[in-house]
Parts: sequence; structure tokens; C-alpha cells
Amino acid sequence: MNDCKARHLGTKKLAPETQMMHYGYQPSLSEGAVKCPQFQTSTFVFDSAQHGKDFFNYASGREPLPPGEEPGLIYTRFNNPVLEILEGRIALWDEAEDCLVTASGMAAISTSLLALSKPGDVVIYSEPVYGGTDALLGSILSQYQVRGIGFCSSEGAAGLAKAMEEARAIGPVSVVFVETPDNPTNQIIDIRACADLIAAYGQAEKPILIVDNTMYGPIFQQPLQHGADVSLYSLTKYIGGHSDVVGGACAGNSEVISRIRGFRNIMGTTMDPNTAWLIMRSLETLKVRMQASSASARQVAEYLQQHEQVESVLYPGFLKEGDPQHEIFQRQCEGCGSTFAFAIKGGEKEAFTVLDKMQIAMLAVSLGGTETLIQHPASMTHSCVPPERRAEIGIGENLIRISVGLENPEDIIADLEQALS
Repeated sequence: MNDCKARHLGTKKLAPETQMMHYGYQPSLSEGAVKCPQFQTSTFVFDSAQHGKDFFNYASGREPLPPGEEPGLIYTRFNNPVLEILEGRIALWDEAEDCLVTASGMAAISTSLLALSKPGDVVIYSEPVYGGTDALLGSILSQYQVRGIGFCSSEGAAGLAKAMEEARAIGPVSVVFVETPDNPTNQIIDIRACADLIAAYGQAEKPILIVDNTMYGPIFQQPLQHGADVSLYSLTKYIGGHSDVVGGACAGNSEVISRIRGFRNIMGTTMDPNTAWLIMRSLETLKVRMQASSASARQVAEYLQQHEQVESVLYPGFLKEGDPQHEIFQRQCEGCGSTFAFAIKGGEKEAFTVLDKMQIAMLAVSLGGTETLIQHPASMTHSCVPPERRAEIGIGENLIRISVGLENPEDIIADLEQALS
């Protein structure tokens, strides 16, 4: 393609999976290489002293970037050709104005919350939420006089409304942070309803709505289309997809992303070029991987649903008409991810027995890789959540989380059969 950032072929809008092969990269600038090479350098040469001065002014925000000009390459903590191409391609999936990548999913979360909050502010968040996020909101941010107020995902927008009323007596709300579907109980929160509540909150500076889209995005859910300001990812999971990289990303409107980028560049939570190159490679197969693992997960969930040793399967694909969650799922999601949880009869002892007997599925945390992973949330990913709070938000001692990979689903079912028996 002549224009490496063209999003249309004539009048036809190109699909994201097509643009993952080309967008943002010009082979003629790299000796005609079909694939973008790694730019394994820490710094870049300026054309002149004036160019160097201009680039720093643009990068720091002291001067606006002139229309039609690129910001220029300075130093890999700020920007790098591979990072910029990766950011452009991730933005395509969410139809975002801008995107930035970070060294991990938690780097994306912590950098965003710190960039958008100040002492005295309140961050409202849904629960359960990823264990690292819970620790950040419950323990770390309080050291900087930023208060976290949680609400149960099962209460949905009504829970958010109560939390916002509670916040009025404490301080201004800087961020509403929602993880949907939540990890690990797969409760779905209505993003549009949350956005409407925030718009009507009556605060001088509107709170920013951040959605952790790791579990379903960007293939099965696009939060920005439902009113979110930022769609946030742990790229370690489905987007990286091979359990061999750690990274994060934030996509959203340019004003908010610019604020987060300024913090990222100073704090140094930027992704390294090699990781960016690997994730850019993974983007090319993202859609087919997520579709395949989703189809397999459906078969595994259906098997578990009828097993006599299984009490419940927390899988949104089983939602029935009449359930409020069903309407939200149908309107907000385009499919199911491959990570879900199931509760077995018994407690921790019985759950550990099943986990220890699995032979194909690997006993490890994380999710979204090509291999099937299985773990015990109460004692692993969510062990930092107090036991009484775990009980309230549905993380019991008998709950097991599974992330179905790309193995033959019949083999994973056979593995579960022998472990459950």
C-alpha cells in the first residue's frame, strides 16, 4: 500500500485483522523488509540542533505539534518506531484516537491512575478485580492520599451509583475503574450505564471511565464504543497470546492518553522494543487465536456444566433470557472469551486435588496463552483480598479458574474427567 496509514481501500474500510499486516510500516524505509525490523536502540540522531530543540518541545507538551508533522524520535523511553507502530495497530481494534504501551498490565493501570488522580481524590472500582489491581487500589494509592471505594460487580451500575454517593462525602472522583467481565467470576457490567452515571454526576471535572478489557478485548468487546474513555489491557494475556511476553496498553481519546503518556515517559514504565516487536507479531493472529480458544472453551464449559462434581460454571455464554446480565452481554459483547471459573463440590482440599491431578492443563497463573492454564484464585491471584471480602464477591475456596488454550478441546475434557474423578 502506498500510504502505510491508509484505513480504506477506495471506499472500502479495511478490517483490523487486515491492517495488522501493514498499518504504520513503510518497507522502503527499512531496506524493503516485509516485516518491521527491531529498532534495538536507546537513542536517535537529530537532523540538526533546531530539530532536537523542536522534538523536545513537542514531546514535553511545551509546544503543540504542527499539523501534518510527526513528533520525531528522541529516546526509547519516549518513543521508538516499533512502539509507535504497535500503538497505532492496537488503537485500530478499539477505534481509539490514541494508544500507548507500557512494560506490563499493572504498569498501564498504575500509570493511568497516578496520571489522572491527585491527593484527596477517590477512585471507584468494581470487585472482584485482578489481585494486583486490588492491592494497588486498597493499599498502595492510600499512601498518596488517594482513596479507593469498591462495589460488587454483581450489583452492576446500581453498585456504582451507591459508591459515587459515598464518594461525595470524601472527595472528588478522579477515575471509575471497571473490569468486565470480572476476573474470575465473569460478572458483566453495563459500560454504557456506567458512562451515563458519570456524565450525570455533577462534578466540575468529569471522572474518567477506564475499562480493563483484558478478558474479552479487543475481539469480543470494545468499551470505547459503549462510552468508556480508556480501554486498558494486559498485553501479556490474549493479545501477546503465547505466555512469553509481559506488557500493557491504554487506548482512548487523545486528551486522556496524552496525560497518561506524560507520566509514563517520566516514570519510565515504557515497553522495551523487543517486547513490542513480539507483541506486534502476535497481533497478526489475534483474531483467529481468540476465536479458536473461545470455541474450545464453550465445549469445556458445557462438559463441566453437566458434571456431578461441579456445583456451578461461571460462563456468560450460559446466561438465559430474563437475566439482566443476558441483555447486557447481548448488547455489549460479540462473543465469549476462553477464561472462566467453575465451583466444585467441597473446598480448598478438593480444589487442590483436582488441580494437582491435571496433566495437560498447566497449574499456573495468567491467561490467554496458547496453552491451557488452570489455577485457584482464592489462594493465588486473589490471595491478597481479605477472606471475608472474597466470600462477599464470590471467590470461594472451591472455585477454580481455567483459561482454555489451543489444544484439542476433547483432550482438555479428558484431562478434567480424570482429575475430577
